[in-house]
Order: sequence, then structure tokens, then C-alpha cells
Amino acid sequence: MSTEATTARLAASGSVLSIADLKISFATDDGVVEAVKGIGFDVKPGEIVAVVGESGSGKSVTSMSVLGLLPRTSKISGDLRLDDRELVGLKDKDMRRVRGNDIAMIFQEPMSALNPVYTVGWQIREALRAHQDISREAADKRALELLDMVGIPNPVERFKQYPHQLSGGLRQRVVIAMAIACDPKVIIADEPTTALDVTVQAEILGLLRKLRDTLNTAIVLITHDMGVVADLADRVVVMYQGEIVEQAPVHELFASPREDYTKRLLAAVPVLGQRPEGRRLLDEVQDVPAEDIRLSDAELESHIRTDAPALEIKDLVLEYPGKRRQAKNRAVDGVSLHIDKGEILGLVGESGSGKSTVGRCAIRLLKPTEGTVSVAGRDITNLSTKELRPLRRYFSIVFQDPASTLDPKMTIGESIAEPMVLHKMFQGKELNDRVVSLLDSVELSGQYRNRYPHELSGGQRQRVSIARALALDPHLLIADEPTSALDVSVQARVLDLFLNLQQSLGFACLFISHDLAVVDLLADRVAVMQRGKLVEVGERDQVLHNPQQEYTRRLLSAAPVADPVLQAERRAAWEAGKLAPVAD
Repeated sequence: MSTEATTARLAASGSVLSIADLKISFATDDGVVEAVKGIGFDVKPGEIVAVVGESGSGKSVTSMSVLGLLPRTSKISGDLRLDDRELVGLKDKDMRRVRGNDIAMIFQEPMSALNPVYTVGWQIREALRAHQDISREAADKRALELLDMVGIPNPVERFKQYPHQLSGGLRQRVVIAMAIACDPKVIIADEPTTALDVTVQAEILGLLRKLRDTLNTAIVLITHDMGVVADLADRVVVMYQGEIVEQAPVHELFASPREDYTKRLLAAVPVLGQRPEGRRLLDEVQDVPAEDIRLSDAELESHIRTDAPALEIKDLVLEYPGKRRQAKNRAVDGVSLHIDKGEILGLVGESGSGKSTVGRCAIRLLKPTEGTVSVAGRDITNLSTKELRPLRRYFSIVFQDPASTLDPKMTIGESIAEPMVLHKMFQGKELNDRVVSLLDSVELSGQYRNRYPHELSGGQRQRVSIARALALDPHLLIADEPTSALDVSVQARVLDLFLNLQQSLGFACLFISHDLAVVDLLADRVAVMQRGKLVEVGERDQVLHNPQQEYTRRLLSAAPVADPVLQAERRAAWEAGKLAPVAD
């Protein structure tokens, strides 16, 4: 399309950002990789356009191209226009003027966007002075106005604090304050709420909506959370393998998706209160023959009682020392719970409620300050490292981020084999056969054992983490946010696989998550934590669909659902203050 034709189309549509016939490729050792294949869409002032699709679909690459942040190995063609200005081929110094002034970015993880050695006030002030010719005093005044605008309490005090002194929700508000500092025409929000719990997420989504209405800023929202899309977006662009397969107004897309891929994407989303038949989101996951990966060890069973609860925690307290004369920080305060053999207990609550701390205490990655922890009838609270070693075959853990838990210098096969080597269980051909069997159980072929973590996708790495956790056939598994960083289609496959393995092998599980729909899908019982205390525990139906505690009701009302009509009703009730969010 010619420059004149693009400008005319942009003016006619009233769009502030226009993408037309955009193609992006990367030169690699294995040849040219086409990441984006001729896509196009427009964004109008005050409009929120959600770009969705699975990992590798090209959505983040597209957003980076708008900001001119792609590596030099990339090749871009097509039209990227902000108003009537072409962005493709813009010189670096000219693009720097566009960034921040006209187009701003909100990243997924605020700690990667904020400098830990400077106060948040200093960082906002310098962002302002980098783009505007104003004095330090004027910049400080504007920074305080911005902190107040994004709903940060006590802005004068927060101005002087460092990022690590703020909660996740407050840090994300600071990043948003920096993004809107120069009144940009377009904000690109790349997974802005993925790492946040549901109540803080609801506040951030409300803030983005308010800023859109107040400043008439266009927002390009990149997310894999279809509940967030239903809550915030006006239009949706669906991408798959570098192409746009469908785009439509949000209500139309959810009510009557046209393309098969969009239908599959929506079907893969767990919906709170709509537990599917058989608790499966997809149809492709096959049953795992339990005998293929189940072990039997009479020596191990001599250490435990098979008739006792898989996990029993009584009056658990964990305190961290305070600074100087400050009081100790009590992260967990008198928690008691149990998990029966073969049961999944979902543990939910806001960030900082103590969920992950309980999980780490359960397998003695942290030693409790007070209380007791027993696994299969064996009290492990005060066991020494030597005494714990043989019992570590009994329990295992799957973390949220597999990239940080798999050694980048070890092959996948070596990572899975490591626990078995340490416990001197197998060697030679037996060890190799066991690794292949475990890979098969998580639907990865034996060929993957010779690859390294960086050669796998996020979903594949998480499956490897599950295989490694199951290597010793544990009776108890701690799953700490194992799917929160995955896109919906990969998450659905991992959840179905996880449930299939749990039912085949019969291990008990403490499933920690802030995604209540996922907990509704998997759990037999649910426990709710707030500020280190257990506030409610019971059967899944009772806790998630007939909660007795006000805090649980607030938590449930804050969770977005993948239905624009229903979500609008829930949001109206939330904004009316019927179920107010818990403050940061």
C-alpha cells in the first residue's frame, strides 16, 4: 500500500495507530524465520485493542516493532504509522523522541522496568526530564501528581521509596505512572497483570480503564488471560503463527467466534463456576499407564505411614527477622491444614498472604519458627539435613518458572535423571529407560533428552519440570503457580496432563495459585489465606461457590471471567463498592 493510500485510510478511520501489511523476519543460523506475515489492524484514540494468541504467534514481536525495539537481526517491511508519521525505518534519535512522548510501554514484570538503586520518584522525574524541558522542581511536582493519579496512597512518602519497598501492585502503578508521564497517544501494555493476584489485578484494570476515559489514550493490550480481555477490551485481534486469523468487537468474538482456532482458544480457558465434564479442557491428553513410571520401595515405606494424611500442618508459624529494632515479620501465623492421600488441596490468596511460604515449609525448604509439619505421619519439622535426605523421595515441588529451575548447562535428560542419580536408584540403561518413560508420561518424545532448556518452549519446559518432580514417584507434590506464566492453550494442555498424572499415580498435591478458575478445575478442597492466616477451608463447591467469609467473597468477585456480558455485571458490582478490593 502506498504512503498516500495509508495516510488517507488512517485519516478516514480516525485511527491513531495503523499497522498495514507488516512483515517481520529474523536471520538465524538455521535460515530466515518469518515471525509476522503481513498483518494489519488499526487502533483509534480511546480504544482498547487486545492482541491474543499462543506463544510464538507474533503478538509481542509486533508490539516491539511499534517501539523500534527489535534486534538488528530483524527485517521489517510494511507500514507502521502513528497519526501520519511512518515509524518503519525511523532513525534511532527520532524513534527515541517517539518513545515515551507518543508511545509508552507497560511491561509484565515491573521489577525489570524499574531500577532497584533509585527511588521511584527519581525515576519518574528523570523520565519526564528526558522528554520535556522542565526544571527538577516542576518534574518533582508532576511526578507526585502522577503517583496520585494512578491511585498510590501517600504519594509524598512513596516518592522517596525504592521499588523493593513497594508491593507488586504498587510497583505496577509506578510503571503506569511513568508510561503516562508525557501524555502518550498510545500505550502498549504487555501482560500488565499476569504476575498480580486477582484483587490487585482488578484495581490495575480499573486504573487502565479510568486512564483511557480520562486521557483518551489508545491502549494495545497483549495478554493470554481471556478474562482480562473480556473485562477491558473493545476489540480483539487473534494471532496464530504470525498471522491474524480473526479480529472482531469483544462481544461478537466471545459470542460467536468464526474461526476454528479462536473457538479452540476460548474452549481452552477454564471458567470459574463452569467445571467441564471429566475436568478436562482438551480431548488430546491420553491416559498414562501408572505402572510405567510408578516405583516401589519398601525401604522408603518403612520411614512413613501409608494410612496417615499425606501432609499435616499444625499451628505453623514462620517469622523473618526484622531490621535492627523492628519487630519480626510474621509471614505465616498459626496455619493448620491437612491433605489426604490422593487429594488436591487448592491454596489461594493475595500476593503476600503466605501461600508459597506454607508450600516451602511443607517440604522443609524453609524451617518453621513454630508448629509442626508431618508428611505421611512422619514429623519432619526438626529433622537434620541428613535425616531428611531419604525422605526427600517422598515429596517434590514444581515451581512457577521452569527456566529458573532447570540448569541451562544440563540437558533435559540430565536434569530429569539428577534426582535418581543423587538417590542412587538407577544407572546405565535403566536410568536412560526411566528418563524416556518420564518424558513419554508428559507427552514429550525421548529425543528431547538431548536438548537444552533454551531449545524448548515455555510449555515444554514446564512439562520437563513436572517429569523431573515425578522422577522419584513422590507421594506428595507441591505445585506453586505452575501454569500462571503460560498462554491459555499451553496452560490447558499442562493442566489436563497434570490432572491425568495425578489421577493415574495417586499423589497428593498442594496446588498454590491465584487463578481461581484453575483451582476450581483441579481441586478437591480449597483453603484461603489472608495476611498469613487461614481464613476459610472446605470442599471446593462450598468455598468457591458458597463462601462463608467476606474476604473469600471479595477474592471471588475480583476474578475476571471470560464472558464480556457477565464480566461487565461483575465489574459494575465491584465499582459500586458492594465488594470492595483489599487495599495494597
